[in-house]
Amino acid sequence: MMPFPGGLGDALNGYLVFSVLAAISYAMMLDMVPSWRRTIAKTLAVSLLGVIALLAGGPSLLVIALLLSAVGDAFLAHTGERAFLAGLASFLAAHIAYVLLFAGTGDGVAGIGSDWWRLALVPVTLLLAGIVVVRLWPALPGQMKIPVAAYVCAILLMGLTALTMPPIVIVAGALAFVASDTILAFETFLLAQDSPHRKWTGKSLWALYYGAQVLITLGLLL
Repeated sequence: MMPFPGGLGDALNGYLVFSVLAAISYAMMLDMVPSWRRTIAKTLAVSLLGVIALLAGGPSLLVIALLLSAVGDAFLAHTGERAFLAGLASFLAAHIAYVLLFAGTGDGVAGIGSDWWRLALVPVTLLLAGIVVVRLWPALPGQMKIPVAAYVCAILLMGLTALTMPPIVIVAGALAFVASDTILAFETFLLAQDSPHRKWTGKSLWALYYGAQVLITLGLLL
């Protein structure tokens, strides 16, 4: 069963299938050394979601957020501080686009107050963000403190504004996005290179991140 009418013969469903296949391909190459093939698979997965949003007449901010995310994926597919900072900047811009999108189309504060669980998630999200910052701050190099702090603020706003959106799948997608970024931060700054936890962090953060983008995209288009 495909999300868009027309089955596999429909272009939107076809692009979605190719996006999923690219995501699976990248997941299978996670343990390999960085390469152009791995970069293409990672970038293509979310780029195709952007194509779907564009062809489906979705919000322009959704298309922008997805394409900025794809650019960030391209940078983060490589190693090194410069690639990481470029990826961080791309995702910072993507989160700002999502914040503007959710704030402009959601139900505002009234939307958060419409369900008890939305209200409960506000202090929980703020508390977790505080814990992450306190845990990460001593481990951050001096030149990384301001960029990471700005990023944490952006993704926190993204998560909170997502709570104003009526579709639950969008909220779930935003929370999955926050979870994936949290894992990435801990993996990058706290885990030793030989830590056994790296066996699951890479695959779990990719699954959460890609799943988040799919949920947000389909939640807004359908």
